[in-house]
This record gives sequence, structure tokens and C-alpha cells, in this order.
Amino acid sequence: MEKKRILTGDRPTGKAHLGHWVGSIQNRVKLQEKFDCSFIIADLHVLTTKPQKEHVLEVRENAKQMVLDYLACGIDPSKVTIFLQSKISAVYELNLFFEMMVSLPRLTGLPSLKEMARNAHIPEESLPFGLVGYPVLQSADILLPKAHVVPVGKDNEAHVELARDVARRFNMYYGEVFPMPEVLLTETPTLVGTDNMGKMSKSAGNCIFLSDDEKTVTKRVNSMYTDPNRISADVPGTVEGNPVFIYHDLFNEDKEEVKLLKQRYEAGTVGDVEVKKALARALNDFLTPFRERRKQFEGEKGLIEQIIYEGTLKMEEIGQATLREVKSAMGISGTWNKISRIARERQEHAL
Repeated sequence: MEKKRILTGDRPTGKAHLGHWVGSIQNRVKLQEKFDCSFIIADLHVLTTKPQKEHVLEVRENAKQMVLDYLACGIDPSKVTIFLQSKISAVYELNLFFEMMVSLPRLTGLPSLKEMARNAHIPEESLPFGLVGYPVLQSADILLPKAHVVPVGKDNEAHVELARDVARRFNMYYGEVFPMPEVLLTETPTLVGTDNMGKMSKSAGNCIFLSDDEKTVTKRVNSMYTDPNRISADVPGTVEGNPVFIYHDLFNEDKEEVKLLKQRYEAGTVGDVEVKKALARALNDFLTPFRERRKQFEGEKGLIEQIIYEGTLKMEEIGQATLREVKSAMGISGTWNKISRIARERQEHAL
């Protein structure tokens, strides 16, 4: 039986951190066994908030680092297609066609749009056309391989619904071409940052990277936010919502140790230093296999480039097939075929 197709991916902004692992990558490792997975290196989406040349030039190295982290986490390139979005020519044309099927109020009503603009320090009155329309480009990404399933966090569920609207309208206008993509919500959509000031983010500087060495991990853990009301080790502390214990629950395999630390913390019989020391050890134990695999793949010259190259060629072929079907359904290819046939006949007659 043919596997259902999945489309997911990331902007190439650099190395992955623990938030990426919790929110998406660990889920992808499981999904690759059950689905026909395509992972997009969404470099065109970088342009929606960072169109300057220096950001474009960063894509190559960032994409390499991102794919290295994929492999270190257990993503198998023989089971998934990893491709560079900007090299898929069909996505540009699909984006144009789909723009005709979405109203401006539909796009500006998406809550994530304002959040992206705010994070990029773009005033609402100065929103670039590309940023307003980036969810349409996402629809093109999703529908180009005719994805059946799109794994996303709760905050991006509305974007998949937009892709469904686009597919529904296209099918209504031109006939059944696209399947209705379904949302697959991740179990843990976000991980709080080490500063407890929102989700883990590179731009916020509150993250622990999967590739960080032991010394760096320990340093970041030691600077983590805990209970602000706890001024000494003998004062009972709060466990719920405490980032240190959130991380313990997620990454410390010694559940009995975690249980005892929580009890002692709430009783005021253990200090933050001991709790953080245990967390640093647990995180380094968790990350050691990632570091080792990453180093191994990093040593294979040209491997990452080959994986991206082969995946992109495969997706370009898939994209062209979808585009031919789209143009045929719309009647666009028929118009050109008739024009070219008549022109060739005229040319042959003149000879």
C-alpha cells in the first residue's frame, strides 16, 4: 500500500536546539517510518522578513548545519526527501496561481502574521507584500507534492487550513487535483527558553543547541531561571512551571532522581545548584549521541550537499508533474499548445 505523503520543514536559520527536538524533530524521526516524508529547506520564507543579501548568503551554511542536525537526530535520507525550496521552479508558479484564490482579509486575519512582523520589528503599516502572502507560499509548498498530512504546532494550524481552502477552491474551479491536507498536531509544540521569557529561540538567546559541547550546556543550565521567590536552599520552592524541572521531566531518564529532587525542592531541602548540576549531567547524557553522530557526518566531505542535491532533483521532478496537471486542469497548457501548433504549421507552410 502506498504511504501517505507528509510535507514539513524549517527555515534555514542555523543549528537546531532542544526546542526544535521537542517541538518537531523527534516526531519526524517517528514519522519517517510510516509516511512518505518530504522535508523542505524553506529558504524563500527567509526573504519574507530578511530580504537583505547577507541573509541570502547565509542560507548555504545554515542549510548544511540544519541537515547535519537532522542526520544527528536520526533522520534517514534514504527514507525522506530533503530539498531546497528556492530551486523548485514549480513552487513559484503555483504560488502565483494560488494568490488569485485568497482574499487579503483572509491573510491579514491570521494571528501568526502579526507575530512574525513583531518578531522581525516590522511596523504593521509597513508589511511587505511577501510577508502578507507567505501563507500562500506555504500552501504551494504543501500542495506541490500533494501532501496528505502536515505536522505542525497549534500556532500554525491555521496555515494548513488555508492550504485546505486553496485546494478546495482550486478543485471546485478546475476539477479534483489536490487532496485535502490534514493537520497532525505535535504533542509538545513548544519548549520554554532558559530565561522563562517565552519559547526557546535563537533570536532570544535563550536556547541550548543540540550540538553544544558539555561545557557550554553546563554554563547555560547554571544560568537558567528558576523560582524567583526562592532566596535560599532552605526556602520551599515551586516546581510547577519551573524551567529547570520542565527540562528534567523531558530529558532526565532517571525518573526516580527527578521525583526526589522535586520533593526536596518543595520541602526546601535542596538548593538550585544541586538541581542544576543534575540537569546538566542529564542533558549532556542525552546530547552525547547527537554530538557523536554529528561529528561523524560532518567528517564525510560533500555528504550533506549530495543529500540536498538529490532530494531537490527528486522534488523538482514531482513539482513539474504537479504543475503539468495544474496547467492542464486550468486550461493554460491547452492555450499554449494550440498557439504553438498553429505557429509551427504557419512556419512549415512558409518553407
